[in-house]
Amino acid sequence: MEKITNVVNISLPLPHGGQLVDRLRPEAPEAYAHLPAIHLSERSYADLELIATGVYSPLEGFMGQADYRQVLAEMRLQNGLPWSIPITLPVEEAETYRPGQRVRLVYRGQTVGLMEVTERYRPDKEAEARQVYRTTDPAHPGVAALLASGPVYLAGPIWLLKLSRGAFPEHHHTPAETRALFAQKGWRTVVAFQTRNPIHRAHEYLHKVALELVDGLFLNPLVGETKSDDVPAAVRMKAYQVLLQHYYPPERVLLGVYPAAMRYAGPREAILHAISRKNYGCTHFIVGRDHAGVGSYYGPFEAQEIFAQFSKDEIGIEILKFDHTFYCRACGSIVSRRTCPHGLEHHLLLSGTKVRELLRAGQGLPPEFTRPEVAEVLRQAYAGKEAGTWKS
Repeated sequence: MEKITNVVNISLPLPHGGQLVDRLRPEAPEAYAHLPAIHLSERSYADLELIATGVYSPLEGFMGQADYRQVLAEMRLQNGLPWSIPITLPVEEAETYRPGQRVRLVYRGQTVGLMEVTERYRPDKEAEARQVYRTTDPAHPGVAALLASGPVYLAGPIWLLKLSRGAFPEHHHTPAETRALFAQKGWRTVVAFQTRNPIHRAHEYLHKVALELVDGLFLNPLVGETKSDDVPAAVRMKAYQVLLQHYYPPERVLLGVYPAAMRYAGPREAILHAISRKNYGCTHFIVGRDHAGVGSYYGPFEAQEIFAQFSKDEIGIEILKFDHTFYCRACGSIVSRRTCPHGLEHHLLLSGTKVRELLRAGQGLPPEFTRPEVAEVLRQAYAGKEAGTWKS
């Protein structure tokens, strides 16, 4: 990992709520072996890390019932701060845990954190699904995960005993570290880009338009839990690296992972993503077509429109809203509906389904859609998948 010195950049936005939360408590987990254990799912472990490192500032723990209800009803915490998705800890055996009790948090057999239980309550999962996901359809991956989780939520402050840098340690930065890196690079304005997919030419277009406006790009792919048919994080990271190596100015880009689980909550998740990137120190955030969407549950631009419910000062990060972009054969370039006068017959539009079909057939992707280096990474990965395992 790049060496980080203690540099402050006063031009970067304050964290959400004014202070960057730090709930890291480096201690030997053996000292807490006597405490009752809560076994965390992959999503809950991701939330634990994001709370502890300040990505979810101002949260210091899993939400209690008052915040939970307020977030569902009004997209605000009890203190009035905008917040769009409940960050909760579902458990199965609720009677094991009681308010005032300290418990250890266990992930994959290892004690990774502590929690002071302050509250135990039963959520309204049907209302949560309707409000957060706009549907109660169990085919929606976020609704499916919600319905499969424990019937009781525990609330209380947490501590993370050890920060794991995961599968990409050189790209795994905390908000305190990204803020220091931005300052080292002399960036006073930084645009963040969220992705869970390999980057194609239309994404590249958005990045480079944004780089005409700001000092640096924070390419911040989500590497937590995603749908089974999404491209694995290791493949995507390899694709990002070859793209940055050949087509981006290295002094103006930082690649750093976002270790969250994907909720596929569309508009509400766009708000959470924006607040998270503000906490990382970014001044701008790109929201394109169908941000954090899945299937046809959300309108293509609802994730942009939802920000109108808050003032710019409340969100604290400037939202760059882009129209649908694509390659036009008549224009000979990447364009949007705002800049291209030509009909659909001139547009190269490849759905995710079509891309997967081409890759499964061992065919290359058109250079107008994605860079050849990225296409080759994906072709090799899909060839490995067809042989029985993803190749990264």
